[in-house]
Amino acid sequence: MPILNKDMQVCISLSGRPSNLGTRFHNFLYDELGLNFVYKAFTTDDLEGAVRGIRALGLRGCSVSMPFKEAIIPLVDNLEPSALAIESVNTVVNEDGLLTASNTDYEAVAQLLDEHAVDPTSRVVVRGSGGMAKAVVAAFRGAGFDDLTVLARNERAGSTLADKYGYAWAAHDPEPDFDVIVNVTPLGMRGAEEDALAFGGAFVHRASVVFDVVAFPAETPLIAAGRAAGKRLITGAEVVALQAARQFERYTGVALTPEQVARASAFSRAE
Repeated sequence: MPILNKDMQVCISLSGRPSNLGTRFHNFLYDELGLNFVYKAFTTDDLEGAVRGIRALGLRGCSVSMPFKEAIIPLVDNLEPSALAIESVNTVVNEDGLLTASNTDYEAVAQLLDEHAVDPTSRVVVRGSGGMAKAVVAAFRGAGFDDLTVLARNERAGSTLADKYGYAWAAHDPEPDFDVIVNVTPLGMRGAEEDALAFGGAFVHRASVVFDVVAFPAETPLIAAGRAAGKRLITGAEVVALQAARQFERYTGVALTPEQVARASAFSRAE
């Protein structure tokens, strides 16, 4: 990485629980490609002040994680269709003080559904109703899936999300009769409920595809159960790598190869 200098472009992340994943991913590639950029993770209890700082200091970009994905919307200037459609932001790009927001989570999930050839006629259940769940559910709808149930204890959030895309909502586990099971909650996340299995064994046994959006660890209890049962897997590690690659392109203008993404993803997860 170049020595810090006055012309260096600065990108940051804002998260309730910052990790090193994005920091290592982006800085690894800045170094590999010889780009005059640096990336640093932050948390804040003053989101409005942080966004003012992005403008005032000319920071190039900002990755946005929970709990800020929805709260940041009124603080930016423009919303790309990916963010506007789901009212959730994970990427902000600063062009001379004009802040444009997008959602590369949505783009990454849509790409993975296509790459893994998940059948649009599948019966799908998605556990969760937060900002990331919006991206996941919207991506399934955009890919032509008609039979999906949003599983969420929060009736207001769960039913609102389901209704928005013409899907069903359930507060409690329905019968385990789904082809695709998707976890979009902190269940299985390191440092949270890391030993929790997001879906019981009957759901895993019945499903053909097991999808866990939790990014760290990559081998969550749900993914481990799906692997042991011989299911097709989509991991949070894949999601976070693809969404970060799309962020990287927005910040730098450089499109990454799959090999570069794989190297940066591996480095970001090295202990």
